[in-house]
Amino acid sequence: MTAETLNAADVYAGIGDAPPPVLEIEDLVVRYGRGRAALAAPPAVDRVSLSIQPGETVGLVGESGSGKTTIGRAVLGLERVTSGSIRFNGRDVTNLSAKERRALGGDLRAVFQDPYSSLNPRLTIGSSLAEPLRIAGVTAADAAARAGAMLESVGLPADAAARYPRQFSGGQRQRIAVARALITNPSLVICDEPVSALDLSTQAQVLNLLADLRAERKLSYLFIAHDIGVVGFLAQRVVVLYRGQVMESGPAANVTTAPVHPFTQALTAASPVPRPAEQAARRAAREASGVKTAGNADFAGVGCPFAARCPLATELCRTERPPLRAVGGSLAACHYAEEAAARPIA
Repeated sequence: MTAETLNAADVYAGIGDAPPPVLEIEDLVVRYGRGRAALAAPPAVDRVSLSIQPGETVGLVGESGSGKTTIGRAVLGLERVTSGSIRFNGRDVTNLSAKERRALGGDLRAVFQDPYSSLNPRLTIGSSLAEPLRIAGVTAADAAARAGAMLESVGLPADAAARYPRQFSGGQRQRIAVARALITNPSLVICDEPVSALDLSTQAQVLNLLADLRAERKLSYLFIAHDIGVVGFLAQRVVVLYRGQVMESGPAANVTTAPVHPFTQALTAASPVPRPAEQAARRAAREASGVKTAGNADFAGVGCPFAARCPLATELCRTERPPLRAVGGSLAACHYAEEAAARPIA
Protein backbone atom coordinates (compact mmCIF):
# COMPACT_ATOMS: atom_id res chain seq x y z
CA MET A 1 0.00 0.00 0.00
CA THR A 2 1.39 3.41 -0.95
CA ALA A 3 1.96 6.45 1.26
CA GLU A 4 -0.89 8.26 -0.48
CA THR A 5 -3.31 5.40 0.24
CA LEU A 6 -2.30 5.39 3.88
CA ASN A 7 -2.80 9.13 4.09
CA ALA A 8 -6.48 8.78 3.13
CA ALA A 9 -7.26 7.13 6.45
CA ASP A 10 -5.93 10.13 8.36
CA VAL A 11 -9.35 11.75 7.89
CA TYR A 12 -10.73 9.13 10.27
CA ALA A 13 -7.95 9.25 12.84
CA GLY A 14 -9.27 9.12 16.39
CA ILE A 15 -12.72 7.75 15.49
CA GLY A 16 -11.87 4.04 15.34
CA ASP A 17 -11.18 1.87 12.33
CA ALA A 18 -11.45 3.62 8.97
CA PRO A 19 -14.24 2.25 6.75
CA PRO A 20 -13.23 0.62 3.46
CA PRO A 21 -12.51 3.18 0.74
CA VAL A 22 -15.12 3.82 -1.92
CA LEU A 23 -12.34 4.19 -4.49
CA GLU A 24 -8.75 2.94 -4.47
CA ILE A 25 -6.36 3.78 -7.30
CA GLU A 26 -2.92 2.25 -7.03
CA ASP A 27 0.11 2.86 -9.29
CA LEU A 28 -2.14 3.84 -12.20
CA VAL A 29 -0.42 4.25 -15.57
CA VAL A 30 -2.26 5.34 -18.72
CA ARG A 31 -0.52 5.65 -22.08
CA TYR A 32 -2.20 6.83 -25.26
CA GLY A 33 -1.76 4.81 -28.40
CA ARG A 34 -0.69 1.21 -28.78
CA GLY A 35 2.52 -0.74 -29.26
CA ARG A 36 5.79 1.09 -29.83
CA ALA A 37 4.09 4.46 -30.26
CA ALA A 38 2.66 4.26 -26.74
CA LEU A 39 5.94 3.11 -25.22
CA ALA A 40 7.86 5.96 -26.86
CA ALA A 41 5.51 8.67 -25.56
CA PRO A 42 5.50 9.88 -21.94
CA PRO A 43 2.55 8.44 -20.00
CA ALA A 44 -0.50 10.65 -19.56
CA VAL A 45 -0.79 9.25 -16.03
CA ASP A 46 2.36 7.97 -14.35
CA ARG A 47 2.06 5.78 -11.23
CA VAL A 48 -0.70 7.73 -9.51
CA SER A 49 -2.22 6.38 -6.28
CA LEU A 50 -5.12 7.84 -4.29
CA SER A 51 -8.15 6.71 -2.33
CA ILE A 52 -11.52 8.19 -1.37
CA GLN A 53 -13.37 7.35 1.84
CA PRO A 54 -17.19 7.25 2.18
CA GLY A 55 -18.58 10.77 2.33
CA GLU A 56 -15.25 12.32 1.37
CA THR A 57 -14.33 14.66 -1.46
CA VAL A 58 -10.85 14.37 -2.94
CA GLY A 59 -9.84 17.20 -5.24
CA LEU A 60 -7.66 16.43 -8.25
CA VAL A 61 -6.04 19.63 -9.49
CA GLY A 62 -3.48 20.56 -12.11
CA GLU A 63 -2.87 22.47 -15.33
CA SER A 64 -4.24 21.39 -18.70
CA GLY A 65 -2.50 18.19 -19.76
CA SER A 66 -1.71 17.10 -16.20
CA GLY A 67 -3.69 13.85 -16.56
CA LYS A 68 -6.49 14.66 -14.13
CA THR A 69 -9.32 14.13 -16.64
CA THR A 70 -7.62 10.95 -17.88
CA ILE A 71 -7.77 9.56 -14.33
CA GLY A 72 -11.48 10.34 -14.12
CA ARG A 73 -12.10 8.67 -17.48
CA ALA A 74 -10.11 5.61 -16.40
CA VAL A 75 -12.27 5.26 -13.28
CA LEU A 76 -15.39 5.50 -15.46
CA GLY A 77 -14.04 2.90 -17.87
CA LEU A 78 -13.74 5.41 -20.71
CA GLU A 79 -9.94 5.16 -20.93
CA ARG A 80 -7.84 2.02 -21.26
CA VAL A 81 -5.54 1.40 -18.29
CA THR A 82 -1.96 0.45 -19.15
CA SER A 83 -1.04 -0.81 -15.67
CA GLY A 84 -2.00 -0.41 -12.04
CA SER A 85 -5.38 -1.05 -10.46
CA ILE A 86 -8.71 0.65 -9.74
CA ARG A 87 -10.98 -0.74 -7.02
CA PHE A 88 -14.53 0.54 -6.51
CA ASN A 89 -16.33 -0.48 -3.32
CA GLY A 90 -13.77 -3.25 -2.87
CA ARG A 91 -14.15 -4.65 -6.41
CA ASP A 92 -11.41 -4.54 -9.03
CA VAL A 93 -12.92 -2.58 -11.94
CA THR A 94 -9.68 -1.98 -13.87
CA ASN A 95 -10.56 -4.11 -16.89
CA LEU A 96 -14.29 -4.77 -16.73
CA SER A 97 -16.22 -5.65 -19.87
CA ALA A 98 -18.85 -3.26 -21.22
CA LYS A 99 -21.61 -5.43 -19.76
CA GLU A 100 -19.98 -5.47 -16.32
CA ARG A 101 -19.50 -1.71 -16.52
CA ARG A 102 -23.19 -1.16 -17.22
CA ALA A 103 -24.00 -3.03 -14.01
CA LEU A 104 -22.02 -0.37 -12.10
CA GLY A 105 -23.84 2.51 -13.83
CA GLY A 106 -26.18 3.40 -10.99
CA ASP A 107 -23.52 3.44 -8.28
CA LEU A 108 -20.79 5.29 -10.18
CA ARG A 109 -21.90 8.47 -11.93
CA ALA A 110 -20.37 11.60 -13.48
CA VAL A 111 -20.95 15.33 -13.92
CA PHE A 112 -19.03 16.87 -16.83
CA GLN A 113 -17.93 20.39 -17.72
CA ASP A 114 -20.52 21.11 -20.42
CA PRO A 115 -24.00 20.17 -19.19
CA TYR A 116 -25.65 21.00 -22.52
CA SER A 117 -23.66 18.40 -24.47
CA SER A 118 -24.44 15.74 -21.85
CA LEU A 119 -28.21 16.31 -22.17
CA ASN A 120 -30.11 15.16 -25.24
CA PRO A 121 -31.64 18.34 -26.73
CA ARG A 122 -34.53 16.31 -28.15
CA LEU A 123 -35.59 14.92 -24.79
CA THR A 124 -37.40 16.76 -22.03
CA ILE A 125 -35.52 17.16 -18.76
CA GLY A 126 -37.84 14.64 -17.15
CA SER A 127 -37.07 12.05 -19.84
CA SER A 128 -33.31 12.60 -19.48
CA LEU A 129 -33.48 12.18 -15.70
CA ALA A 130 -35.73 9.14 -15.91
CA GLU A 131 -33.60 7.36 -18.53
CA PRO A 132 -31.08 5.69 -16.14
CA LEU A 133 -33.95 4.62 -13.89
CA ARG A 134 -35.87 3.09 -16.79
CA ILE A 135 -32.73 1.18 -17.82
CA ALA A 136 -32.59 -0.16 -14.25
CA GLY A 137 -36.19 -1.41 -14.53
CA VAL A 138 -38.03 1.34 -12.63
CA THR A 139 -41.59 1.90 -13.85
CA ALA A 140 -42.39 5.03 -15.85
CA ALA A 141 -44.59 6.47 -13.09
CA ASP A 142 -42.00 5.93 -10.36
CA ALA A 143 -39.20 7.29 -12.57
CA ALA A 144 -41.20 10.46 -13.32
CA ALA A 145 -41.96 10.99 -9.63
CA ARG A 146 -38.31 10.55 -8.68
CA ALA A 147 -37.25 12.93 -11.46
CA GLY A 148 -39.54 15.65 -10.11
CA ALA A 149 -38.29 15.15 -6.55
CA MET A 150 -34.69 15.19 -7.72
CA LEU A 151 -35.19 18.48 -9.57
CA GLU A 152 -36.56 20.04 -6.39
CA SER A 153 -33.55 18.78 -4.44
CA VAL A 154 -31.22 20.74 -6.74
CA GLY A 155 -33.26 23.94 -6.49
CA LEU A 156 -35.47 23.66 -9.58
CA PRO A 157 -39.27 23.26 -9.72
CA ALA A 158 -40.65 19.80 -10.39
CA ASP A 159 -42.53 21.08 -13.46
CA ALA A 160 -39.15 21.83 -15.09
CA ALA A 161 -39.29 18.17 -16.11
CA ALA A 162 -41.60 19.09 -19.01
CA ARG A 163 -39.12 21.58 -20.52
CA TYR A 164 -36.10 21.12 -22.81
CA PRO A 165 -32.39 21.85 -22.12
CA ARG A 166 -32.35 24.93 -24.38
CA GLN A 167 -34.87 26.61 -22.06
CA PHE A 168 -32.41 26.78 -19.16
CA SER A 169 -29.36 28.87 -18.35
CA GLY A 170 -25.90 27.34 -18.01
CA GLY A 171 -26.13 27.22 -14.23
CA GLN A 172 -29.57 25.64 -14.35
CA ARG A 173 -28.37 23.04 -16.86
CA GLN A 174 -25.52 22.12 -14.54
CA ARG A 175 -28.02 21.65 -11.71
CA ILE A 176 -29.95 19.34 -14.05
CA ALA A 177 -26.74 17.44 -14.80
CA VAL A 178 -26.16 17.04 -11.05
CA ALA A 179 -29.75 15.80 -10.64
CA ARG A 180 -29.26 13.27 -13.44
CA ALA A 181 -26.04 12.00 -11.84
CA LEU A 182 -27.62 11.60 -8.40
CA ILE A 183 -31.01 10.16 -9.35
CA THR A 184 -29.71 6.57 -9.07
CA ASN A 185 -28.34 7.21 -5.54
CA PRO A 186 -24.67 6.58 -6.39
CA SER A 187 -21.92 6.18 -3.81
CA LEU A 188 -19.31 8.00 -5.94
CA VAL A 189 -19.63 10.87 -8.42
CA ILE A 190 -16.79 11.93 -10.73
CA CYS A 191 -17.05 15.71 -11.13
CA ASP A 192 -14.90 16.75 -14.11
CA GLU A 193 -14.53 20.56 -14.20
CA PRO A 194 -18.24 20.96 -13.27
CA VAL A 195 -18.06 24.72 -12.61
CA SER A 196 -15.26 25.96 -14.89
CA ALA A 197 -17.70 27.14 -17.60
CA LEU A 198 -19.83 29.13 -15.12
CA ASP A 199 -19.50 32.71 -13.86
CA LEU A 200 -18.21 33.23 -10.32
CA SER A 201 -21.57 33.72 -8.61
CA THR A 202 -23.05 30.64 -10.31
CA GLN A 203 -19.91 28.66 -9.47
CA ALA A 204 -20.45 29.40 -5.79
CA GLN A 205 -24.09 28.32 -5.98
CA VAL A 206 -23.25 24.99 -7.64
CA LEU A 207 -20.37 24.31 -5.21
CA ASN A 208 -22.66 24.97 -2.24
CA LEU A 209 -25.26 22.67 -3.80
CA LEU A 210 -22.69 19.87 -4.20
CA ALA A 211 -21.60 20.32 -0.58
CA ASP A 212 -25.20 20.19 0.69
CA LEU A 213 -26.01 17.09 -1.36
CA ARG A 214 -22.84 15.38 -0.13
CA ALA A 215 -23.92 15.92 3.47
CA GLU A 216 -27.53 14.87 2.85
CA ARG A 217 -26.73 11.75 0.82
CA LYS A 218 -23.33 10.79 2.27
CA LEU A 219 -21.82 11.05 -1.20
CA SER A 220 -18.18 10.74 -2.19
CA TYR A 221 -16.76 12.96 -4.95
CA LEU A 222 -13.65 12.84 -7.09
CA PHE A 223 -13.62 16.55 -7.93
CA ILE A 224 -11.42 17.48 -10.90
CA ALA A 225 -10.49 21.11 -11.60
CA HIS A 226 -7.66 23.37 -12.72
CA ASP A 227 -8.35 26.07 -10.08
CA ILE A 228 -6.91 25.09 -6.70
CA GLY A 229 -9.09 27.68 -4.98
CA VAL A 230 -12.26 26.00 -6.25
CA VAL A 231 -10.96 22.58 -5.21
CA GLY A 232 -10.05 23.86 -1.75
CA PHE A 233 -13.60 25.10 -1.19
CA LEU A 234 -15.19 21.65 -1.56
CA ALA A 235 -12.52 19.01 -0.97
CA GLN A 236 -11.29 17.56 2.31
CA ARG A 237 -8.12 16.32 0.63
CA VAL A 238 -6.29 17.54 -2.45
CA VAL A 239 -4.00 15.74 -4.91
CA VAL A 240 -1.88 17.98 -7.16
CA LEU A 241 -0.81 16.61 -10.55
CA TYR A 242 1.82 17.77 -13.01
CA ARG A 243 2.50 15.88 -16.26
CA GLY A 244 0.77 12.79 -14.96
CA GLN A 245 2.62 12.60 -11.64
CA VAL A 246 1.52 13.47 -8.10
CA MET A 247 3.44 16.51 -6.89
CA GLU A 248 1.73 17.00 -3.54
CA SER A 249 -1.21 15.62 -1.59
CA GLY A 250 -2.76 16.05 1.81
CA PRO A 251 -5.52 17.79 3.75
CA ALA A 252 -7.04 20.64 1.74
CA ALA A 253 -6.21 23.24 4.38
CA ASN A 254 -2.52 22.34 4.18
CA VAL A 255 -2.18 22.00 0.42
CA THR A 256 -4.16 25.14 -0.48
CA THR A 257 -2.89 27.52 2.21
CA ALA A 258 0.61 26.23 3.05
CA PRO A 259 1.86 24.29 -0.01
CA VAL A 260 5.31 22.75 0.20
CA HIS A 261 5.92 21.81 -3.45
CA PRO A 262 7.14 24.59 -5.79
CA PHE A 263 4.51 23.64 -8.39
CA THR A 264 1.66 23.78 -5.86
CA GLN A 265 2.94 27.17 -4.75
CA ALA A 266 2.91 28.39 -8.35
CA LEU A 267 -0.58 26.96 -8.87
CA THR A 268 -1.83 28.72 -5.73
CA ALA A 269 -0.27 32.02 -6.81
CA ALA A 270 -2.01 31.71 -10.19
CA SER A 271 -5.45 31.08 -8.67
CA PRO A 272 -7.67 34.15 -9.26
CA VAL A 273 -8.99 36.15 -6.31
CA PRO A 274 -11.75 38.81 -6.38
CA ARG A 275 -9.63 41.55 -4.74
CA PRO A 276 -7.57 43.50 -7.34
CA ALA A 277 -4.83 44.55 -4.92
CA GLU A 278 -4.28 40.98 -3.75
CA GLN A 279 -4.36 39.73 -7.34
CA ALA A 280 -1.69 42.27 -8.31
CA ALA A 281 0.49 41.25 -5.35
CA ARG A 282 0.15 37.59 -6.31
CA ARG A 283 1.12 38.35 -9.89
CA ALA A 284 4.21 40.27 -8.78
CA ALA A 285 5.25 37.50 -6.38
CA ARG A 286 4.76 34.89 -9.09
CA GLU A 287 6.90 36.82 -11.56
CA ALA A 288 9.63 37.27 -8.95
CA SER A 289 9.62 33.59 -7.95
CA GLY A 290 11.67 32.39 -10.90
CA VAL A 291 9.15 29.77 -12.00
CA LYS A 292 9.32 29.43 -15.78
CA THR A 293 6.28 29.27 -18.02
CA ALA A 294 4.96 25.93 -19.22
CA GLY A 295 6.07 26.65 -22.79
CA ASN A 296 9.71 26.58 -21.71
CA ALA A 297 9.50 23.24 -19.95
CA ASP A 298 10.68 20.21 -21.91
CA PHE A 299 10.67 16.92 -19.97
CA ALA A 300 13.08 14.14 -20.92
CA GLY A 301 11.06 11.50 -19.07
CA VAL A 302 13.48 11.12 -16.14
CA GLY A 303 13.76 13.00 -12.88
CA CYS A 304 11.15 15.48 -11.73
CA PRO A 305 8.84 16.67 -14.51
CA PHE A 306 8.76 20.17 -12.97
CA ALA A 307 12.54 20.54 -12.89
CA ALA A 308 12.74 22.58 -16.12
CA ARG A 309 10.46 25.24 -14.57
CA CYS A 310 11.56 25.09 -10.93
CA PRO A 311 13.90 27.76 -9.48
CA LEU A 312 15.20 25.26 -6.88
CA ALA A 313 16.07 22.49 -9.36
CA THR A 314 19.51 20.91 -9.37
CA GLU A 315 21.07 18.06 -11.33
CA LEU A 316 19.54 15.66 -8.79
CA CYS A 317 16.06 16.85 -9.81
CA ARG A 318 16.82 16.31 -13.49
CA THR A 319 18.09 12.76 -13.03
CA GLU A 320 16.16 11.21 -10.09
CA ARG A 321 12.40 11.15 -9.64
CA PRO A 322 11.63 12.32 -6.10
CA PRO A 323 9.44 9.99 -4.02
CA LEU A 324 6.32 11.16 -2.20
CA ARG A 325 7.37 11.84 1.37
CA ALA A 326 5.92 13.53 4.43
CA VAL A 327 6.78 17.22 4.71
CA GLY A 328 4.85 19.10 7.35
CA GLY A 329 1.24 17.96 7.12
CA SER A 330 1.39 16.92 3.45
CA LEU A 331 3.10 14.47 1.11
CA ALA A 332 5.37 16.05 -1.49
CA ALA A 333 7.40 14.66 -4.39
CA CYS A 334 10.25 17.15 -4.14
CA HIS A 335 13.91 16.74 -3.16
CA TYR A 336 13.88 20.27 -1.72
CA ALA A 337 10.38 20.52 -0.24
CA GLU A 338 11.71 21.85 3.09
CA GLU A 339 13.48 24.70 1.29
CA ALA A 340 10.38 25.36 -0.81
CA ALA A 341 8.17 25.48 2.30
CA ALA A 342 10.44 28.16 3.77
CA ARG A 343 10.03 30.44 0.72
CA PRO A 344 6.35 30.37 -0.32
CA ILE A 345 5.57 32.04 -3.63
CA ALA A 346 2.28 33.63 -2.55
